[in-house]
Amino acid sequence: MPVETLFADPIFAQQRGRLLELLRVHAFAEREVTLSSGAKSNFYIDCKQVSLDAEGGFLIGQLFRRLIDEVAPEAAAVGGLTLGADPLATATSVASFHAGRALHAFIVRKEPKGHGTSQWLETAGRLDGTRPVVVVEDVVTTGASTLRAIERSVASGLRVAAVVALVDRLEGGRDAVVAHAPLYPLFTRKDFLP
Repeated sequence: MPVETLFADPIFAQQRGRLLELLRVHAFAEREVTLSSGAKSNFYIDCKQVSLDAEGGFLIGQLFRRLIDEVAPEAAAVGGLTLGADPLATATSVASFHAGRALHAFIVRKEPKGHGTSQWLETAGRLDGTRPVVVVEDVVTTGASTLRAIERSVASGLRVAAVVALVDRLEGGRDAVVAHAPLYPLFTRKDFLP
């Protein structure tokens, strides 16, 4: 089923609509901010305000799980760069188990572990390294954090099949990301600003 067909599915569309409402009310602000890239912007989307919320986390898990089932049905795990991806990966993993197709979660550290194995990734022991994974992201702007997650996943022996994001700000990050893996956002800047 193409992604457009999934987005038109009544249950998916209803859950997606409710998630957008939560993001608009609790995560979106039109104000001057400095983004993690250092660039200035006149709007900000703090997705953690929704991904850490019980209803928001539930909806993200359901929507990401269904989207991953369509775009990367062979995937074994979901994860991304800490901190923004942590609640997304966990919600998706829990929803996938409930749906009968377990996707384990993994976390990409910003710095290697300072002791022991000095590893970049925290993974479930049952992660099947022979199957691909999906990187999850809250907001794609330049794509730098997504690329870091992809690079560190690949360096750890994983194969990235796709990237699933909550929001693509449409500021060039898509081009950077799709050079490494297909990108599937639930929303874009156009969902928040005219």
